[in-house]
Amino acid sequence: MDTEMQTKMKIRDLKLWYGDFEALHGINLDVYSDKVTAFIGPSGCGKSTFLRCMNRMNDRIASCRIEGQMLLEGSDIYAPEVDVVQLRTHVGMVFQKPNPFPKSIYENVAYAPRIHGLVTDGPDMDELVETSLKKASIWNEVKDKLQQPGTALSGGQQQRLCIARTIAVQPDVILMDEPCSALDPIATAKIEELMDELKNDYTIVIVTHNMQQAARVSDYTAYFYLGDLMEFGETQQIFTAPTHQKTEDYITGRFG
Repeated sequence: MDTEMQTKMKIRDLKLWYGDFEALHGINLDVYSDKVTAFIGPSGCGKSTFLRCMNRMNDRIASCRIEGQMLLEGSDIYAPEVDVVQLRTHVGMVFQKPNPFPKSIYENVAYAPRIHGLVTDGPDMDELVETSLKKASIWNEVKDKLQQPGTALSGGQQQRLCIARTIAVQPDVILMDEPCSALDPIATAKIEELMDELKNDYTIVIVTHNMQQAARVSDYTAYFYLGDLMEFGETQQIFTAPTHQKTEDYITGRFG
């Protein structure tokens, strides 16, 4: 493994409970800068739960309790003084189902930078909106209809708009929770190409139930099973020479 690589997030002995049920059992994982890390595993194995820990989305669940450390560039995101709203500008999220705001395409991208005071309205905002839409590979499709509602776009375009919205606040990490599961194969291919481009500037973590997708887009893969991280390594190694029998069974389709 490349020792020169920088670790963007370091997770140590992370445990999570819903009430009395322990859903994650002491997860240890490093997420590397400017790489795509995929979380795979059967339904209900904890991969989406773990992803949601990474920007504290689980805080919204009353019965949820977390122990352990989750460090973003050395700072514990669960420390009492952490502003969760601020954290989510550093760790953005793209959801399974595209969820553009019921606003214009322009406003979808401009909204968060404005409320966080990153950019003022005018030429600077115009430039940020254009740059974000370009980075999300959707500028050419929408540049002549920026005042039309984002909800009028196709599913794949809506998802790329949501990615543009996420990168407009210049996050360090982009989390993607099955971002292609609601999309057709052509739209999926566009999102996969986009991930490959975005990792030049961002650290990406994706949950996917599609193993071919994990193999195509990710540099590192983590295999979860019943709340445990069974195996983590370079994607090529995980898919060609897994060290754990359960990983091999899952990848070869013997179960899951």
